[in-house]
Amino acid sequence: MSPEITLLACIALPLLAPALITALHRWPNPREAVTLLTSGGLFLLVLSLHHLVLQGTRPAINIAEPIPGLKIGFEIEPLGMLFALLASFLWLVTSVYSIGYMRSHHESRQTSFYSYFAVALGSVMGIAFAGNLFTLFIFYELLTLSTYPLVTHAGGDNAREGGRMYLGYLLGSSIILLLLAIVWTWSLTGTLDFRAGGILEGTVTPGVASLLLVLFIFGIGKAAVIPFHLWLPAAMVAPTPVSALLHAVAVVKAGVFTVLKVAIYIFGIDFLAQVPATQWLTYVAVATILLASLVALRQDNLKLLLAWSTISQLSYIVLCALLITPLGIVGGGLHIVMHAFAKITLFFCAGAIIVTTHKTRISEMNGIGRRMPWTMAAFTIGALSMIGLPPTAGFISKWYILLGAIDAQQMFAVGVIIISTLLNAAYFLPIVYTAFFRSPKGNMEHGLKDTHGEAPVAILLAITVTALGTIVLFFFPDLPLDLVLQLAGESK
Repeated sequence: MSPEITLLACIALPLLAPALITALHRWPNPREAVTLLTSGGLFLLVLSLHHLVLQGTRPAINIAEPIPGLKIGFEIEPLGMLFALLASFLWLVTSVYSIGYMRSHHESRQTSFYSYFAVALGSVMGIAFAGNLFTLFIFYELLTLSTYPLVTHAGGDNAREGGRMYLGYLLGSSIILLLLAIVWTWSLTGTLDFRAGGILEGTVTPGVASLLLVLFIFGIGKAAVIPFHLWLPAAMVAPTPVSALLHAVAVVKAGVFTVLKVAIYIFGIDFLAQVPATQWLTYVAVATILLASLVALRQDNLKLLLAWSTISQLSYIVLCALLITPLGIVGGGLHIVMHAFAKITLFFCAGAIIVTTHKTRISEMNGIGRRMPWTMAAFTIGALSMIGLPPTAGFISKWYILLGAIDAQQMFAVGVIIISTLLNAAYFLPIVYTAFFRSPKGNMEHGLKDTHGEAPVAILLAITVTALGTIVLFFFPDLPLDLVLQLAGESK
């Protein structure tokens, strides 16, 4: 199979899977087997293209031109390959987790859950391999629409309200701001293709570029930059597997991935340095990092704490895009991967606690580490990675982010990263302490005695894989590092 056909297969496979999943709705085991085989097959297809990208090959194919000059086409470059590898691998792991979670939690409408999940991953592949802004926008919107039913999966007033906020923020920001930026860019340059070094330099003034940059940064609502961030905590009404993959990996990473793509391939980091808005948007990213961390400190609901932590961590990547240095690009690209492994581990653990103890509040988790040592050991690994401590993956990406800030001579950004790291420790370490060193009291003790140890095997298997991945990436970061170093070379 040629690289171009393999590329198309990566997008088509998950988009076609829902038909078979739906046909097997009466037979849960075959239905889940389709999900596992599709996710595993997708990962192998993406992995088969990896070596070509490292060799400098850029498989590309155009499939339609609905408007003269605007093509629906795909091309693989290092950042897209990195995102596709991450999402496809973690979809496989989350599929295993979902089987244990959905059955143990007796969730309804499981067939529709797995179907929309597959469509969402097909959308992510389209975003990752989009050859131009027009194609990316189509799949960006498809991702929003396909994940809305997942956010509202539980039904009820809370789910509907969370879904309305989710859809309102993401569709509103993209249609009003992002689409305007895309149309304006096309009218100015005559192209929406992603090109190394960007397409805007020499065609627009720094003032116009500033307006475009503002539209792009705020229009990419999935990056959750303040004030377009409240959809993410609202989306925590979704089942934990949705929160884990889509709101720790696919949806939010589609946002910061798009920010990096625009910075590198639409503006170009050399031209971005001449854009006045770059500096004050850096302050917006910094404010998001600190304010979201402060809000996380006040949360007692574990999933909400993780949501606010995600908002903060996403702006690390936005900050990297605005640092306009190759090392900043390396740090941002690496943080997409390192944060994903740590955060999905934390969400997995939160779901395991819900399934086993039905507890959602940190104040109810005294001594839970004694009852669920495997789960809380994995949680500790994820927490240490979020803080950025060795031997976890978060240390590697934070190290490069700091180097990028120093290289850009943005010492205030260095200070913010250090303060944010301390805040990360302030809201994660007390959870670890509560779990292992505090004794349950009263009703809490009775509740923990009523539990039956750890979560089901499928859940524990997924938790183990992502927690081990968080450590393995510290010692062997070569695969993502090779791709982001190649990306940094293209950004010059």
